[in-house]
Amino acid sequence: MTDPALSSRPRLFVATTLAAAQAVALAPEQGHYLGTVMRMQPGETVLLFNGADGEWLARIERIGRAGAVAVPERQTRPQAAEPAARFDPWLLAAPLKRDRTDLVAEKVAELGATRFQPVFTRRTVASRVNADRLTARMIEAAEQCERLTVPVLAEPARLEAVLAAWPDGRTLLFLDETGGGTPLAEVAAGWDHGPVALLIGPEGGFAPEERAALVARPFVRPVGVGPRILRAETATIAALSLWQALAGDGARPPRG
Repeated sequence: MTDPALSSRPRLFVATTLAAAQAVALAPEQGHYLGTVMRMQPGETVLLFNGADGEWLARIERIGRAGAVAVPERQTRPQAAEPAARFDPWLLAAPLKRDRTDLVAEKVAELGATRFQPVFTRRTVASRVNADRLTARMIEAAEQCERLTVPVLAEPARLEAVLAAWPDGRTLLFLDETGGGTPLAEVAAGWDHGPVALLIGPEGGFAPEERAALVARPFVRPVGVGPRILRAETATIAALSLWQALAGDGARPPRG
């Protein structure tokens, strides 16, 4: 259960091993956040996680413009898979305009998906994605929502290539804006068929030939999220929320 004494402490992701008494050098921007934004001083404590060694309470040893150093003292949570890992949900989505793609990446982390795959389609407006920025947004969201992991950012690819390389044993549920799919709520409520991925199309939806290619694949199922046509970023939030509420970890308490 959540420890109120810990929940108020800043929480930071680090890309280094965490172990008792092994000093961790924090990035300059993390030192700036702790010292300038949070007004913290040496001797105060923060929470650190790296996606592999659990979460640790660490004491700030040094803080300044060049960064900060914190020394882990004790593990507050052991490493564990996301609570929704039974179906290991992935989120695939066509890139949108910059801020809206950032929002999608943020919600992927907050809503418990384990992998984010940008997918280029015929009607995708954006021509590229900034992987560093998307990763940073997912890290920030993971820090805030108390995840122990950060979603994997997969290499962007065209829809045709994604379908050709699809892994065995994982079902792809794509949001079909034509209304031809089974309600996602119905699918999720009775789901017991292994790992899943949710595919969200671009503004303007999938091209007819793309939809035909999707429904022709045996691992693909068209689904819907209601009678309204949603903006792509809204569809992402709606689909992941429905899935987690009915088939994932939506009934679990924070950090439970």
